[in-house]
Amino acid sequence: MKARLVAVGERPPGWVAEGFGEYRKRLSHWLPLELVEITPGLRGKGRDAARATFDEGQRVLAALPRELHVVALDGRGRAWDSEALSKRLEHWRGQGRDLAFLVGGPEGHADEVLARADETWSLGPLTLPHMLVRLVLAEQLYRAAALLANHPYHRA
Repeated sequence: MKARLVAVGERPPGWVAEGFGEYRKRLSHWLPLELVEITPGLRGKGRDAARATFDEGQRVLAALPRELHVVALDGRGRAWDSEALSKRLEHWRGQGRDLAFLVGGPEGHADEVLARADETWSLGPLTLPHMLVRLVLAEQLYRAAALLANHPYHRA
């Protein structure tokens, strides 16, 4: 099984890219993780934020092959602790399909993206910078995979 992180936004700060790269490397033998960056919609004075979100959504959907199990990160989704996430990962592995995790733009996901998602996941009640979500997601996937492999990392 492989995973794809489809994230709105480009050029993360160096510390985010470095941290994400570290966890992606650690995950590589348990859950290879590909990053697909989506160009953000145009925002600013006189611009329509809803149109920007719609445009982002169209690009996100275009980056998803049909056979993937899609998990959209959304504040209204289900929150899992690390043990529950490891059980979800085990469930997803049992389905025999690759995964896609979706991170939206500043206004979240377009309705069409949420409709395509097989499930939604919330990282909790805090509002996190979208670039930081990449790093948190990679670390939590690594922690879940480590737990399933009885690796000591998950107890740290």
